[in-house]
Amino acid sequence: MHLDPHTDSPTRPRGRRAGRLAGATVALALAVGLGPLTSPGAQAADNPYERGPAPTTSSIEALRGPYAVSQTSVSSLSVTGFGGGTIYYPTSTGDGTFGAVVISPGYTAYESSIAWLGPRLASQGFVVFTIDTLTTLDQPDSRGRQLLAALDHLTERSSVRGRVDASRLGVMGHSMGGGGSLEAAKSRPSLQAAIPLTPWNLDKTWSEVTTPTLIFGADGDTIAPVASHAEPFYSSLSSSLDRGYLELNSATHFTPNSSNTTIAKYSISWLKRFIDNDTRYEQFLCPLPRPSLTIEEYRGNCPHGS
Repeated sequence: MHLDPHTDSPTRPRGRRAGRLAGATVALALAVGLGPLTSPGAQAADNPYERGPAPTTSSIEALRGPYAVSQTSVSSLSVTGFGGGTIYYPTSTGDGTFGAVVISPGYTAYESSIAWLGPRLASQGFVVFTIDTLTTLDQPDSRGRQLLAALDHLTERSSVRGRVDASRLGVMGHSMGGGGSLEAAKSRPSLQAAIPLTPWNLDKTWSEVTTPTLIFGADGDTIAPVASHAEPFYSSLSSSLDRGYLELNSATHFTPNSSNTTIAKYSISWLKRFIDNDTRYEQFLCPLPRPSLTIEEYRGNCPHGS
């Protein structure tokens, strides 16, 4: 697995005496049948943002991750700049704060169309805010501003703001909401991750985006065909950016509106890798995923540098 030089602490040589003491401690532990002594916080000390046990393919493909999830509704009457929504969050308070992601629906759609992502992502160790937009006809630039307004509400005014690390945030969205996630990333470079799902936008060039971005396209999309939307969006991103393009096989524009293991698996991996700086998830992104029954193609850079 690639180790991120920005997040992995250098190994410091220990003195000879410290080494002898450590060796004696391990030997004593083994002698009395305790096994090697390890500090449960050792991994967290290298990366304080890691949440949850070491991942496996089955754990990130599962319908639910290791965290129990609670949810709270946010009325449109209590917020400004977006249309309210539902916050899903890990019930546990023992692991500190969590990174967060806000998700926008697409044109003419409501929060319900992307609600499946709420508990699925939250159970892996994120606070997730699925939102309604001000109107169902809002265009991508408006949806981008609404994603940012929802992030601000989540981190500054929501009832779960104490559970969120405001420095570790991301955006997702479907269709025009996916186009909106690109708009949000362009407007707020501090975002740690963006995931447009079968995105639609009249703007085709996104060289200004500096947020690690994973774009999902669908081979059978006739509303936002990949040739005129997802593919040029991806190609316009800087080649020096951590970026990915996953084209779903035998899929349509509306595939992201239903529970989908491929979307969940790689979204979780991307969010963990870039919001949590968790290099344990690099294994699912590098080497690049190969074509399969669910993946038409995958493009991207490996290893990741952020």
